[in-house]
Amino acid sequence: MTAYLKRAGHGYSAATIHKYMNTQMGLRSIVRPKKPGAKPGKPHKVFGNKLRQDFHADKPNQKWCTDFTYLFLKNGDVRYNCTIIDLHDRSVVAGITDRHITSELAIRTLQKALESQRPADGSLILHSDQGSQYTSKAFIEFCGSVHVSQSMSKAGYPYDNAPMERYFNTLKNECTNLYEFRTQEELYQTVEEFAYATYNHVRPHSYNGYRTPFEARCAA
Repeated sequence: MTAYLKRAGHGYSAATIHKYMNTQMGLRSIVRPKKPGAKPGKPHKVFGNKLRQDFHADKPNQKWCTDFTYLFLKNGDVRYNCTIIDLHDRSVVAGITDRHITSELAIRTLQKALESQRPADGSLILHSDQGSQYTSKAFIEFCGSVHVSQSMSKAGYPYDNAPMERYFNTLKNECTNLYEFRTQEELYQTVEEFAYATYNHVRPHSYNGYRTPFEARCAA
């Protein structure tokens, strides 16, 4: 919020903004629903960590991160979002929400990203965790067919994929946790509008010197 106001020409400290939001506006944090349980699958193959927490990329489409997160409808039903971000500018290059957390959803999301960005063959690293969706035979074979090099976090170590964790925190704190979704169509549309419009084009990002991901990408 401090960055938004600064871009509009108002110079207030973060402490002042917090005071007004907390005491005068009465804003309070929202408690998230509990994470649904998941059974780990048997990996077909696990790849080493090519990034080693180096989350910098000199230009677009060199290093992408991906992961799944869970989202809730008003009745408690769970939907799963798979998103890919570009580490060059933290922009969302693809995201799909669906009913099931599968390797097929991971493949569709990567395919969507490749169709929109078209990186050069063999130039792209895709970093993920060791979830069964990314270690499955189907996903590994798809990555091989499109010349994408896989990289994976150490098991149980979310810091290895910190930019992805940060994006999902932003998605939930600034979007999905603020609403109750009666239908999956409402949820899907809201998540897509946040990713491609608000996050990429409107919301300033500290990594980009408080430019939006789109502004940073255009300057590359």
